[in-house]
Amino acid sequence: MQQIGPIWIIEGPNQSKVPFSRSLYINSKDKVLIDTGADPTELKALNDQHGVDLIINTHYHPDHTLHNHLFPNVEKWINPLEFETIQSIEGIALENGVYQEWGPEGVEVLRNHMPKEWVQNLGGISGTYQYEEEYNFSGVKVNFLHTPGHTKGYVTPYFPKLGIVYAGDFDMTSFGPWYFGSDGDIEKFIKSGKQLVELDANTYITGHQKGVFTKQEFMEAMDKFLAIIDQRDEAIDKYVHKGMNFEELTNIGIFYPKKILNTIIIRTWERSGIRKHLHRLGYHVHESSEILLVNK
Repeated sequence: MQQIGPIWIIEGPNQSKVPFSRSLYINSKDKVLIDTGADPTELKALNDQHGVDLIINTHYHPDHTLHNHLFPNVEKWINPLEFETIQSIEGIALENGVYQEWGPEGVEVLRNHMPKEWVQNLGGISGTYQYEEEYNFSGVKVNFLHTPGHTKGYVTPYFPKLGIVYAGDFDMTSFGPWYFGSDGDIEKFIKSGKQLVELDANTYITGHQKGVFTKQEFMEAMDKFLAIIDQRDEAIDKYVHKGMNFEELTNIGIFYPKKILNTIIIRTWERSGIRKHLHRLGYHVHESSEILLVNK
């Protein structure tokens, strides 16, 4: 466990790679845990030895709410835009593009395959925090910045007095930016990413893999990270110019390995992500699956 002043960084297995994520623990008189994707053994030990008074989820994705259920009697908050999303399977299906791609049948497939613990983790969230409002947890001040793009309600916890940013899923991994749900947005992701490097901070903590960056390291990594978006544009545009239609594009494995595209949620995100890039490039997907140039 790494400690930066009152902020403790709790790792998830395998360098906090998905389906896990890092958790932050505010070790003050108020014991606050931000996201619960870390190692469950570590989280249980933390709770036993120090206690947890409040859990804050940056967003609703399962790798960041993964172990909410380990704290059944602890109050849990999420951002206000996603509080409504988590109230039903239908809401989750809509924000992830499942309904848009597969209709009501897809929603039922998701309902039947969604792990019970994910439903339990989200169902235990009972409140919200407010954007851009400073919270003071026994002297540790944090501002929950609204940084949409990954999801519509996505939050970046910023500790201005400590110069610390929990960048979460602006994670600088080689996979690249994730905005594949229907509540994700490429342009907003880029804008939010640029906003993060402008903060008065010297330590950036990501939710997955490498973990802790200096400001200079994070700025350089962000340039490379956002450049992956343009690389995806170029790849998709190349395939379109080869004459591929939408269905053919979605079977290549542009974002995810082809071998896992048979999973409904992965296939949904692959399709949704390709649609976003086609729209960005000025294309329209006809109901026949033909890709038409609208403007350039």
